[in-house]
Amino acid sequence: MLKYALRRLAGAVPLLLLISIVVFVLAKQMPGDGLGGGLNPGNKDPRYMTEMREKLGYDDPLAIQYIRWLKDMAAGNFGQSFLYKMPVGELIAQRLPATLLLAVLSLLITYGSSLALGMIAGRNPGSRLDRLIRTAAYVTYAIPTFIAAIFALYLFAVVLHWVPLGGTVSVVTSGGLSSLGDRVVHALLPAAVLGLFNTAAYTLFLRNEIVENSGKNYVRTAVAKGISRSSVYNRHILRNSLIPLVTFLGMDIGGLLGGSVVIENLFAYPGIGTLFVAAVSGRDYAVMMAVTLMTGFMIVAGNVVADVLYGWLDPRIRAGYNGGR
Repeated sequence: MLKYALRRLAGAVPLLLLISIVVFVLAKQMPGDGLGGGLNPGNKDPRYMTEMREKLGYDDPLAIQYIRWLKDMAAGNFGQSFLYKMPVGELIAQRLPATLLLAVLSLLITYGSSLALGMIAGRNPGSRLDRLIRTAAYVTYAIPTFIAAIFALYLFAVVLHWVPLGGTVSVVTSGGLSSLGDRVVHALLPAAVLGLFNTAAYTLFLRNEIVENSGKNYVRTAVAKGISRSSVYNRHILRNSLIPLVTFLGMDIGGLLGGSVVIENLFAYPGIGTLFVAAVSGRDYAVMMAVTLMTGFMIVAGNVVADVLYGWLDPRIRAGYNGGR
């Protein structure tokens, strides 16, 4: 298993380098300085541009600039944000914890809910409970995210006052566990809305996988051998039904940074998503490139996690990747 995981990790390195090249080339096509934030795109004075480009080495060959940029990235130097007047690394470090909390809560809500509901519906196909869960999933699936966000804000923040309207933490907190709880309360509603669409889809997907696997020959064989229904379900049906869902987990890990852009702005939640929108509006290229690069790396990391989980759940996949050994 360790060998399989290491090989999958090594296979991701060329992809990461390719992503870095694409981001670098895109940055070089932008006006001003899309890489280090060393040039102010609002200053069009030719003398200023010439002096700064020579000083920062932007007239060097592209290959040299790319290697220098890559070394800076590896050292944690993402350039300078001219909009916030501070290093991009520090800026991201300030915003990232809020987005990570949002992402983790969203994943917990999505997979916890869809696993529970999918298993209930899958074990009781055609029952009243199954029909109720499927109807609720279809209705939820059809609701656009921004409509759900506005409705949730009105109901839970304005009418019921169960959660705050925006922000990541209250103005006055006592610190410690109380502060962590306060941050969770602030992130709970946007996380629920962020995971709403996926919860509905995965519930239906898991339910259908369980129903389909229940009728396969290996299940009939296990039942004919006298194995209890509960054992057949937990050891065979559920495990095989979860394998396709692992693919979604990998994509979700990578896509949460990008997917949080809309939600963070709708809920006035100051994380990486709101930072990215502000950077696009203000042409803060150093921040844009750092967030884009980070999102690309997260997508690759998510796929690696999905592949490793695949191999763990199904030894046949692991054996095939290792050449049948």
